[in-house]
Amino acid sequence: MSIKNSDVLIVGAGLAGLRVALECARAGLKTTVLSLVPPKRSHSCAAQGGMQASLASSTMGEGDNEDLHFADTVIGSDWGCDQIVARMFAITAPKAVRELANMGVAWSRVSAGKKYIIINAQKTTIEEKNTSHGLINARDFGATTKWRTCYTADATGHSMLYAIANELLKYDVEILDRTEAIKLICDDDVCKGVVARNLISGELVAHTAKAVLIATGGYGRIYKHSTNAVICDGSGLGMAYEAGATLANMEAVQFHPTVLVPSGILLTEGCRGDGGVLRDVDGVRFMSEYEPRHKDLASRDVVSARIMQHIKRAKGVDSIHGKHVWLDITMLGKEHIDKNLKDVKEICKNFADIDVTDTSIDENGRCKGYIPVMPMQHFCMGGLRTKPSGESVKITGLFSAGEAACWDLHGFNRLGGNSVAETVVAGMIVGDEIIKFCQKTKNVVDENFVLQILKQEGLKIQNMLENKGNENVHELKSILGEIMWERVGIFRDETGLKQAVNEIKTLQKRAKNIKITSKNHGINPELEETYRLDKMLKIALCVAMGALNRKESRGAHKRSDYPQRDDKNFLNKTLFSYDTDKNEPKISYEILDIMSMEIAPKERGYESGGVTKHQDSDKREKQIQKITKELKAQGKNRYEIQDAIMPFRLDEKFKAPNERVGVGYE
Repeated sequence: MSIKNSDVLIVGAGLAGLRVALECARAGLKTTVLSLVPPKRSHSCAAQGGMQASLASSTMGEGDNEDLHFADTVIGSDWGCDQIVARMFAITAPKAVRELANMGVAWSRVSAGKKYIIINAQKTTIEEKNTSHGLINARDFGATTKWRTCYTADATGHSMLYAIANELLKYDVEILDRTEAIKLICDDDVCKGVVARNLISGELVAHTAKAVLIATGGYGRIYKHSTNAVICDGSGLGMAYEAGATLANMEAVQFHPTVLVPSGILLTEGCRGDGGVLRDVDGVRFMSEYEPRHKDLASRDVVSARIMQHIKRAKGVDSIHGKHVWLDITMLGKEHIDKNLKDVKEICKNFADIDVTDTSIDENGRCKGYIPVMPMQHFCMGGLRTKPSGESVKITGLFSAGEAACWDLHGFNRLGGNSVAETVVAGMIVGDEIIKFCQKTKNVVDENFVLQILKQEGLKIQNMLENKGNENVHELKSILGEIMWERVGIFRDETGLKQAVNEIKTLQKRAKNIKITSKNHGINPELEETYRLDKMLKIALCVAMGALNRKESRGAHKRSDYPQRDDKNFLNKTLFSYDTDKNEPKISYEILDIMSMEIAPKERGYESGGVTKHQDSDKREKQIQKITKELKAQGKNRYEIQDAIMPFRLDEKFKAPNERVGVGYE
């Protein structure tokens, strides 16, 4: 057992963690990164489709700016997001994507001249301007008013992660992979560091720092079917939760509509953004029936729900793996697929033996190139509740970024392309805030206090190894996945959620009697699964209880027994704090202030159940219109009008206007 000191300690080496590390290292702070896996194997590598940023370089992106990106994000969140954070994000994103280009990300570029594309399943010709030739291109993604998703074919996350990881090699940053943080060291709600376990030797080390960042990703692996890597199990969040940190919106879980059956591998939204469509058992393009305006490019939560509804209408395709629908990208043609959807093509060939370019008909009368897909858990909007600075609302010196954080950019539904964008944008902004925090903070650590916590964690692990119970950790984990999938999935109701809560509590009791076969302190996957399962169960209980208490449908949270979005009673964030005596969350609510919003709540355009309006919505809308009209009459520009409606604080290097082709810094 030993103690190591740093200025900044980062737990997680995905895009968010590495981008914060880069910001801090550039400022000369002693920075340490802990990671379960080598950084370039982090789950960020799996992101395919792209990163949203309002560059407006292509013909289909003309007229785009921060205002439109901001509005799409707020509407997409179903008015669940923090609009201050959404503003910070939208204006910083173009700077982030251009900085990544300087780091070596090979963004797909605009080629001047005529271009044949697929829009609404029809071949269309557009013409790119000579002035845009060579600029960063963008593709269409769901629920956006402009094409703004920048991409590197369908390997965007891979390109971004490698570029930032390589950039970090220029700096003296210590990266300790195969190392797992298992305990947050806190003293009077001040974070001092973490206890980490070396996954090879089993050694416990206390890492202390002025600031600690949690960037461990989401908690998708509490579900049976998830696109998440196996390391995305929520145990990093569970560690912070146990230490007293506040979590938020844990019931806000997104399901991606196009996941390959049965492997569970995500097929990017870029498939539909580039012109692909969804088809049912009869080969009919069914999204046009449900969403005549957005069709296959409706918001992710909507498309996932519509797929499940269509299957319930006996329009799903039968298979030995259950019912599914088809994703059809054959009309895009081999040249386009080989260039822009190469990974999708290889995934389908390697994991389903399907050639996605094959338009011939099989013995059942179906196109051989159709891809079997089903919605599966994909993204977690909930996480560690932070201020706009990225710092925990409860624990001083504890920060979070990326999917682990409820910053809160996404509210109750994330737009495609806003996740990898969030990681690097939050990395820049939160990294800058950590630098300022460290400059005014002294790293005062009581070594005896830290050593005592180290010994306690060592004893906990020893007790796990010596437990003479009769439960199997893998069986309990499998049961948890089934509970979450069956009872806390795309559609939820009171009966199922109550059952889920009771069943998770039963699993918590059973988990106290897990018998670990191997007694090794070093390499011991069974031991690791055991202490992670305890945190997974705590996180799962938050999700289930939050969903049970939220008696409305908002974004990805869909209650079949409460189909309306209820702004009158639930325009708020669900907050979770750990009750150690009851081993369950204390739930409270953070009300969203309509009178400070830049966009007042209204119908999103997908509400089959309608909206129960808040009394302040119309009042705020009239106020916004009055301010806008008066300032326009005074000749004020859009930045001045926006600042009058909803001012926000952001360092000038991020808040400065962005340049766009044809309009300059308008």
